[in-house]
Amino acid sequence: METHEYALLIDGDRRAAATMTVENPATGATVGDVASGDAVDARAAVAAADAAATAWERTGPGERETTLREIADRIEAESDALARLLAAEAGKPLPTAAGEVAETVAQFRFYAGAADKVRGDTMPTAPNRLNYTRRRPYGVTAHVVPWNYPLLLGTRGFASALATGNTLAIKPPSLAPLSTMWVGEVMAEATPDGVVNVVPGPGSEVGAELVGNPDVDAITFTGSTGVGKGVLEAAADNVTSVDVELGGKAPAIVLSDADVENAARGVVAGIFSNAGQNCVATSRCLVHEDVHDELVSRVVEKAERIRLGAGTDPDTDMGPVISADAKADVLDYVDSAVEEGATLLTGGGAPDDPALADGHFVEPTVFDDVTPAMTVACEEIFGPVLSFVTVSSTAEAVEVANDSPFGLAAAVWSESMDATRVADRLDHGLVAINTFPVSMPQSPWGGNKESGIGREGGLEGIEAFTTVDSVVIEHDGMEDPYQ
Repeated sequence: METHEYALLIDGDRRAAATMTVENPATGATVGDVASGDAVDARAAVAAADAAATAWERTGPGERETTLREIADRIEAESDALARLLAAEAGKPLPTAAGEVAETVAQFRFYAGAADKVRGDTMPTAPNRLNYTRRRPYGVTAHVVPWNYPLLLGTRGFASALATGNTLAIKPPSLAPLSTMWVGEVMAEATPDGVVNVVPGPGSEVGAELVGNPDVDAITFTGSTGVGKGVLEAAADNVTSVDVELGGKAPAIVLSDADVENAARGVVAGIFSNAGQNCVATSRCLVHEDVHDELVSRVVEKAERIRLGAGTDPDTDMGPVISADAKADVLDYVDSAVEEGATLLTGGGAPDDPALADGHFVEPTVFDDVTPAMTVACEEIFGPVLSFVTVSSTAEAVEVANDSPFGLAAAVWSESMDATRVADRLDHGLVAINTFPVSMPQSPWGGNKESGIGREGGLEGIEAFTTVDSVVIEHDGMEDPYQ
């Protein structure tokens, strides 16, 4: 496979810097090299975005629409190559990577169509006055992109920010930066210099500068809750608008009237897709005791059929986790579950296949007899580990599902319309019924509680990157107030 090289992208210039080598987590092979910037480079990116902000804001919505459609067309034309690059650097199977690229295209097209639909309101007031509101872009927006779905999660913000007239300073993920750099180049070529700036590098340097820079007007961050709290603290010093999507511990609630086979398929897909490295991975299954045995049996059988391999191999069902450190963390959670009394049903270690020895693979792992207080049921693992928690009623399932500091997503499996009532009682930003949590360009995305603040996606994405100004016009002349 060809390797890729990217420089820093600031104010239309490709700038050299010390480089980072990006390796395929399934094989250890080099995928490419990317420049590694620092705080000085990030500051230059913000300055370039600031200088370009007024002119980009004043472009007509039709021009921004055309620009976003051009970006979408370019990505679509090279979607196969981009999917292969994403599969290689992130380890995810090609179909998963291809789906992420397809949704990236859809997001740019959705926000292209929304560019001329950013509207204000007229307020009722006295006859001698007119009061209306208008939505305006914040200006410079900083985007800190995660590695697990860099295109899906990163471009949601890129597209809506550009559509509403903002400029961008982007930090790609350190572990899988190449596909973000690829899209960054496409956006930069389609926009005036300085509108799109991309600086890969360590979070302690580049990320810290972006979220703490007083010339940044809005921040969007996706990542862990711990790091997200640091972003909020840094933004508070400058009273900067922040949209954060943070950790999750999504429950899959399987009720007694569920179609068990359908639920088993969804539970397996919801946890083992992308090797469990999803913020909405349904890693805890709250199953009613009446269907427990049948569901567990079906899930274990499906988990044991999953084929591990490199994402670029068309026969692969599940790839590796992203790094050696991630693998060690996941296996530590497995050990803790065993120590706390959970029953290991399948998986639980690294595969013994010599062909997989160079990768960071973890077997699809299923635990039963898990209690809500166990570490494996409480903390976000970010790996292919599923925990079954048995419940005796719908009320208990809802209580356990909500008894978490996280509230990003949940799934409910039931053949009854009462599932909608269950959804109403779940304190989660996204609730899926008879499917695992899914993302769509037209739908808002974000979490409750410690899973985040704000919403991106859908028309809510327009609100995330605009501020509302109120304009009051007095038609009558002013009286002298001091007679």
